[in-house]
Amino acid sequence: MVTATDPERSFGPVACGSVKLTILGGGGFRVPLVYGALLADHAEGRVTAVTLYDTDADRLTAVARVLADQAEGVPDAPSVLATTELDEALRGADFVFSAIRVGGLEGRAADERVALDEGVLGQETVGAGGIAYGLRTVPVADGLARRIARLAPHAWVINFTNPAGLVTEAMSRHLGDRVIGICDSPVGLGRRIARTLGADPDRAWIDYVGLNHLGWVRGLHIDGRDELPRLLADPELLGSFEEGKLFGTDWLRSLGAIPNEYLHYYYFNREAVRAYQDAEQTRGAFLRDQQEGFYARMKDPATPALPTWDHTRAEREATYMSENREVAGAGERDESDLESGGYEQVALALMRAVARNERTSLILNVRNRTTLSVLDADAVIEVPCLVDANGAHPVAVDPLPYHAVGLVTAVKAVERAVLDAAATGSRATAVQAFALHPLVDSVSVARRLVDGYTKAHPGLAYLNRA
Repeated sequence: MVTATDPERSFGPVACGSVKLTILGGGGFRVPLVYGALLADHAEGRVTAVTLYDTDADRLTAVARVLADQAEGVPDAPSVLATTELDEALRGADFVFSAIRVGGLEGRAADERVALDEGVLGQETVGAGGIAYGLRTVPVADGLARRIARLAPHAWVINFTNPAGLVTEAMSRHLGDRVIGICDSPVGLGRRIARTLGADPDRAWIDYVGLNHLGWVRGLHIDGRDELPRLLADPELLGSFEEGKLFGTDWLRSLGAIPNEYLHYYYFNREAVRAYQDAEQTRGAFLRDQQEGFYARMKDPATPALPTWDHTRAEREATYMSENREVAGAGERDESDLESGGYEQVALALMRAVARNERTSLILNVRNRTTLSVLDADAVIEVPCLVDANGAHPVAVDPLPYHAVGLVTAVKAVERAVLDAAATGSRATAVQAFALHPLVDSVSVARRLVDGYTKAHPGLAYLNRA
């Protein structure tokens, strides 16, 4: 059963002919993944023009060089325009892909360090680090949404900017259902489970529900049969893939579900914080140094663009969540977990479904409406959706178990406090956002976090009201 479609959501497919995609954050390191997916799409109604927008001209130039290498020998490759002018980038866009990073990786590294100095998690999207990132990002995303609504009112916005659920909800206040958030974590989790069960991932229906980076697979249906109980009943099979190694088979069998990998920060918080404190550098600092090296090398015209990018990306993916795997004794990531087919494939499938009315099912971040009774209609959640020319329609799901209700409602309360603080500039509301989070254990710590972040980030100077 699919939630009802309101009359105003009958948007219709994108007109055939030239389809323009604008990428906000077009100098970002992962943009070539999106362009690579577009190069493989040769069907009618495909994206034919890509506009890259970024405030950093050097990064734009570097990424444009990588895309030029990718397009070499492809006769119908989408054209690429790079610009630092936002209005130019938005006008005429059919799709807008938002992948901005406010404060850059230097900001992420500071988010992590301020939190760890207080003994709490500083991860990019979870806990104190995620709140700080949200407080920096929401005002910018809000402004972008207003600009899109004015300059490209018929465009569909696909948001990957983290924290993805929070930012999608902020943008939806101006764009309604024309903004859809995507994340590759649920898709990757479902595909790993299907492969472990010996099933074709493309034939699986994944019963997944929650918020972005806070969800659970409760069933995996192949030809109408739920195969997840078979996985949970087999400790050897359950312990053979990434999440089984990360969480441990006993805990997964106790839950009766497979959590999104980001729930490791909640279920094993003390161990994760200690591992991050003991690490030589935080994840953000590692990526900052790595990407600074990449962009610096790319300033030399003699540097081979695509091979340099490929090598940097492989190193990035292999070290993903390495501290968590070390805590769990999970070892190196399996080669199958490093396969391509992440968020760029989700984005392409979403664009195809909307532009061509090619109906499909995807796990997306959309407005709740009546899907989860514990949340209001405008709360953005992450659930399976049926997608067509009229957008993404969340599928009805079974109620959450109480342990999940507690986390989902608590984190949604935090997100709402972040949105309120960003709108009002209230320091007291920002303190509330930190203090209410399950991974921040004291109001006093929350106050010190706000002090620390406002000192670390000039962009948070707006949090100076009562």
